[in-house]
Amino acid sequence: MEYRILGKTGLKISRLGFGGIPIQRVDAKITEDIVSFLEKQGINFIDTARGYTVSEEYLGKALVGKREKFILATKSMARTKEAMEKDIEISLNNLRTDYIDLYQVHNPTPEQLKQVAAPGGALEALQEAKSNGKIGHIGVTAHSLEVFSLALSFEWVETVMFPYNIVETQGEELIRKCKEKNVGFICMKPLAGGAIDNPELAIRFTLSNPSVDTVIPGMASVQEAQSNLKAAQNTSPLSDKEQSECDKIIKELGTNFCRRCNYCQPCTAGISIYSMFLMEGYYTRYKLEDWAKSRYYAFDKTASDCVDCGLCEERCPYKLPIRKMLKTVAERFGK
Repeated sequence: MEYRILGKTGLKISRLGFGGIPIQRVDAKITEDIVSFLEKQGINFIDTARGYTVSEEYLGKALVGKREKFILATKSMARTKEAMEKDIEISLNNLRTDYIDLYQVHNPTPEQLKQVAAPGGALEALQEAKSNGKIGHIGVTAHSLEVFSLALSFEWVETVMFPYNIVETQGEELIRKCKEKNVGFICMKPLAGGAIDNPELAIRFTLSNPSVDTVIPGMASVQEAQSNLKAAQNTSPLSDKEQSECDKIIKELGTNFCRRCNYCQPCTAGISIYSMFLMEGYYTRYKLEDWAKSRYYAFDKTASDCVDCGLCEERCPYKLPIRKMLKTVAERFGK
């Protein structure tokens, strides 16, 4: 396993880390199995969040007796000092630890990030927790270039997490700037939220960028962890054939696609929005029309049930035209 120093934090982290979003789909036992595998393979960076329902709790249980083997990161969408103080304590309790190596401001808008840094904002709680030894370092996660750039203007920001993958390279200039400013860069969504179905190629592409300190694909099984590890250990340059495959993926996906982050939920009409787009992907990209239809029709609510309220679009960090996209899905499936 290759390791990097995570910018000004000084933390020595594995270039392959663990993303804790999918833990919500499994149970505590599977989480323990995954963490044991990570420990054995020297994968020492774990990232989760207050917003990932049971993820912190399951990881906390799995880390009993292993805490010192890992660099632990979590994050909160709290914007005020009072709310952040509460979330830090909840995270410490859930993770069964007395300190968290990296605590991040989770997906703020530009206005919210300014609020965080203003008097009475969440930064005050983070800095007090850092002084008290409850957290080690402070970072920001972002989905837009505007927030990424703004984060780099604050001296207190020690790390930035941002999507970077075969089809989302818009952040490359700012990723290089992270290296120049000695700000650690954590790559999220290396598989574009599951839209890229070749994890080995996706992870190798991401790690081929020397400015990426670590990549954190979500893992819901030991098998997925093994596959990601194999990809991370292959440090040879991409071949012409692999580069052609990247070009094909870019052409197929473009940028107007769902990353399955679920920030758009809950849907007013009860639609599982990302599931609608997932089924459409099976139908169009993989030509599994009958298979996709059988599963699509099994949903209680489908794309045609959209009530056009627009709340999903307000929440989407990628500003996708979700209502228009759902209409396209409904037309394709006839329901």
